Amino acid sequence: MFEYEIATMRSADLIREADAYRQIQQLAHAATATSGSHETEGRVKDGRHWFAKAA
Repeated sequence: MFEYEIATMRSADLIREADAYRQIQQLAHAATATSGSHETEGRVKDGRHWFAKAA
């Protein structure tokens, strides 16, 4: 019975850790979504040298 209780407690710990990790990831995602930063889209600079020629 003792091993079962340890396994149950470990399972509960893992669930809590996973939930905390999920919440942190959601907060980080929400922070980047509201910051107005579009770093993932890449930079666009004025000037023709940044653009490729059309085929």
